[in-house]
Amino acid sequence: MWQPFSEEHEQFRKTVRAFAEKELAPHAEEWEESECFPNSVFKRAGELGILGAHYAEENGGAGGDYWYSVAKAEELVHSNSAGVSMGLLVQSDMATPVISDIGTREQIEEFLKPALAGDKIASLGVSEPAAGSDVAGILTVARKDGDDYLISGQKTFITNGTRADFVTLLAKTSPDKGAHGCSFFLVPTNLPGFQVSKKLKKIGNKASDTAELFLEDVRVPKRYLLGEQDQGFMYLMQNFQTERLIAAVGAVAGAFKALDYSVNYGRERTAFGKPIIKREVWQHKFVELYTRCEAARAFVYKCVDLYNDERYVKNVPLGLEAVKLISMAKILAGDVASDVMDTCLQFHGGWGYIEEYPIARAWRDQRLLRIGGGTTETMKYYVAKLMGL
Repeated sequence: MWQPFSEEHEQFRKTVRAFAEKELAPHAEEWEESECFPNSVFKRAGELGILGAHYAEENGGAGGDYWYSVAKAEELVHSNSAGVSMGLLVQSDMATPVISDIGTREQIEEFLKPALAGDKIASLGVSEPAAGSDVAGILTVARKDGDDYLISGQKTFITNGTRADFVTLLAKTSPDKGAHGCSFFLVPTNLPGFQVSKKLKKIGNKASDTAELFLEDVRVPKRYLLGEQDQGFMYLMQNFQTERLIAAVGAVAGAFKALDYSVNYGRERTAFGKPIIKREVWQHKFVELYTRCEAARAFVYKCVDLYNDERYVKNVPLGLEAVKLISMAKILAGDVASDVMDTCLQFHGGWGYIEEYPIARAWRDQRLLRIGGGTTETMKYYVAKLMGL
């Protein structure tokens, strides 16, 4: 049987599991109530090598492959807080990969290395009030002013946004070119004109802070332009694959955890004289859901294997095939997780609707999986285009 995880991967997995169970899970309820978790969590994750395991050593990582990130995402679900997991994954797999891919040595030293060490908190600034999945519709503009850029606009739904030290931010540098006139910038949040306009209240993932940002003529030095001007959309499409893939990994892992938790609950909970898990109707439902989770994980692993292949970024047909499959994986994982959480809540009956039971929070949190990183409908649009439909 094909086994993607080596002994080194499994040792790393144990480190992440211990971190999640011993240092994060005991505080899950507290952080859910306060709608934030301490900045020290980033630092601790950095100290343990959790944030940078799959980055090159010269960029501040441990030199591992992407399977390390898969192990990380699968074990972070044991923090019992999707919000904490999301905050850490934005740091390691969403806001920073593009810096590693195209950043200058100076940018890597100033931004990426401190982020992987947990010394700086990162966020990804793409979505706007009028442009979510339709990235080409962003209105934030960066105009040249001497050797600098002046950036003005708004960003919203920004995870880690209230406390980020820098934002990997997408802005229009050539508005007349549409999607092909975007550029990426590394924007320190202490620059004049940068403002966190408000913290957003969400129905789920409450432990992660989500912000609306406002920029008014924020002067950004040219050295903070990431990659080439007007190539940002291309960089974003590549970066999106990491975001969508890690979301799919976490979705499937969370679904398995919810199923295991519910089965254990069903062994203890009796109704009409016997444990409810002994009812055939529920046995069949759980068999079906476990089967779908296994199929989803196998498909996601196939996508990881393709993404982990260095030819992915060098071979156009292979790269497009990976984009198609990763988009499909996000669709599948989101739908499976949604069905799992809904069934598990129903299985708990009235207790599933009570906050003190973890399944209630898991049910709320999973709803983001079909929205964040591109809605399910947007994924289907991309896949249809890639299939020539």
